Amino acid sequence: MSIIKNKEQRVAVFVDIQNMYYTARHLYQSKVNFGAILKEAVGERKLIRAIAYAVKASMPEEGSFFDALGKSGFEVKTKDLQIFGDGTKKADWDVGLAMDVIKMAPNIDVVILVSGDGDYIPLVEYLQNHGKIVEVVAFGRSSSQNLINRADDFLDLEAISRKILLKFKEARPGNNLRR
Repeated sequence: MSIIKNKEQRVAVFVDIQNMYYTARHLYQSKVNFGAILKEAVGERKLIRAIAYAVKASMPEEGSFFDALGKSGFEVKTKDLQIFGDGTKKADWDVGLAMDVIKMAPNIDVVILVSGDGDYIPLVEYLQNHGKIVEVVAFGRSSSQNLINRADDFLDLEAISRKILLKFKEARPGNNLRR
């Protein structure tokens, strides 16, 4: 699964922060260097826009994390974590991310989706039906195989883990997100 990538392609990158964060934490006991992912995914092509979608969970390190994303070239969109009466938590940007992609699609050639979430398959199909190239960047072990198969190209972050993973300085307690 390889496509031709050229310097004239207009590229936009859309990152599902929660998907990447929890995968790296669970599988690799690490955190993700999103700036390094951006460089690897875009390469020599023309970056039009890079948006990272995050959920505010009122954690002390959030501010510096969001600042680092901004300095790495991302526009950061945040929303508050929803906490339900039974204590469960919900945090996702699937619809918001998809709407942004659809709105920006006329001005880009390539959409790079940084997520392994199979919920994005209808978005991938829509974009491809409208002449866009869709690349998925995620950890293969935790990604939807159907999403990988549907994408025009797939970059398995495990193959470049030394470039994009950073070890945690200390252990953090678990989280019970509901998807």
